[in-house]
Formats: sequence, structure tokens, C-alpha cells
Amino acid sequence: MRWVVLCALAIGGAAAMLPLLVTAQDEMTIRFVRDPDPAPDFQMKDVDGKAVTLAGLRGKVVLLNFWATWCGPCREEIPSLIALQKQYGEKLQIIGMLTDDEDDESLHKVIEAEGINYPVVLATPEMRMEYGGIPALPTLFVINAEGRVVQKHVGLYNPALYETEVRALLNLPVAAKVGTFEDTGEIFLKHADRASMLPGVNMMKLTADQRTVALHKLNAESCDCGCKYTLAQCRIYDPACQLSQQRAAEIVKEASAAAPATSEPGEVTPKP
Repeated sequence: MRWVVLCALAIGGAAAMLPLLVTAQDEMTIRFVRDPDPAPDFQMKDVDGKAVTLAGLRGKVVLLNFWATWCGPCREEIPSLIALQKQYGEKLQIIGMLTDDEDDESLHKVIEAEGINYPVVLATPEMRMEYGGIPALPTLFVINAEGRVVQKHVGLYNPALYETEVRALLNLPVAAKVGTFEDTGEIFLKHADRASMLPGVNMMKLTADQRTVALHKLNAESCDCGCKYTLAQCRIYDPACQLSQQRAAEIVKEASAAAPATSEPGEVTPKP
């Protein structure tokens, strides 16, 4: 597995900043999936041997945090997660999904040193695939009280965003606008076939019919990079992949050389 560690701008002293709500003049917008999928369930034991099941957490907001002890950004966000868990208590459950291969003693030392106050389980390869492969760390899934995945964050984020999302899902006041979006592969790669645009793929000169042909091929053909995903999924999963980018460009070129269609370039055929 090829790991990529991503991070956004960090805010120092995150643990001391709760409650973190932005002011009205700096109002943020948060977005949740319009028709969210159920979170893949699991029944596991944490590093202390206690049972952890996702189904048993219905009624709580859950933050599923995939991380590793060697990942700097992962370690940096732990204090803010600890503070969130402490702040919202029984209404929120954070679960650390550890991807390490370290021995139990080393893992316990890290968990104890960080003062982690939420369950930490070892994420199996099967579980990682259930949640889309987890190509980058940290990756955090936001799950609502009905057990559905409403958002995913890759990289180190401002802890104010996490708290604002938690508060919105708990129907608490937030200084933010709340919007929705359709999952076109951003959350689960199985929905990549809904996407009309893909990272690094320029289809602006194609007619709507030509674009439909290109997208069909991109969703039908597998990438040769070894990811076991379609070309469309690989463009979303790993925008840096040269193989999927090159093959996607070839498909777009082939589509543009096809017989002219009735629609104008750049026009997108409405979805049924």
C-alpha cells in the first residue's frame, strides 16, 4: 500500500481552543452528503480488549479517525480530538482506527503518552477497504446519529471545522451555514460514476454526448497502477497517478475525435 500523508494548515494550541466557533463576520460553510450511505459496520476490540461496535453507537455522532503513530499530522491533531471527546461526552464518540504494525507495548506507550481518552482499534486491511482504501493519513469520517457517513476529511484540518460539524449534527447552535452535496466519489469511490468532472481530466472541449462516452469509458476501464480501481476512481483516489491521468487524456482525445454530436461543447446533459 502506498501511503500519502496530507495536511492542511494547523492551528497551534488546538486543545485549549474549545469551544471553537467562528464569529459571524468569518462565517464558514459546512457541507454534508445529501443522501448519505450507511457506515460499514465492524465488531472489534480496542487495544485494551474492550468490544467496539459501530452499530452500538447509534444515537451518537461518531468521528472515525484513521491514523498512525508515525504520522506527524495524525499526532498533531490528537489533542483537539481529545478535547472534543471531553467537551461533548456521551453525545459524541471518537474512535481511533490505527493502521500501525507496531507491537502492542509500543502502541500502548504512544496512547498513554498522548493521553487519548477514546477507543483505539487496529484497523484491518479489510476494514480499510470497506472505507475506500484510506490512501492518506489522517483520514476522518463524520458519521451522524443514524449511522450514515455525511463527510470525509483527508489531511490535518482546523479543529473548529470538526466541532462545528459535530454541533450541527447534534442540533446545537453553530456560526456556520449548512449545505448539502451529492457524493460523486469524494466519500465512497463506488459513487465515482456520478461525477461529471474528474481531477486532472479536461473535458471542457467535449460535447455533452462526447463527455458521456468518455465518462463511461473512464468508469468501465481499470487503472494499470495496481490500485484495483477504475480510471475514474483512481483519479479521485490518487490524483497524482500518472498512469490514470495519461490514459484519461487518451480517452478524452478519442472521444473528441468521434463523430460530432448534437449538443454544444461544455454543455452537460442533465442527469435523470
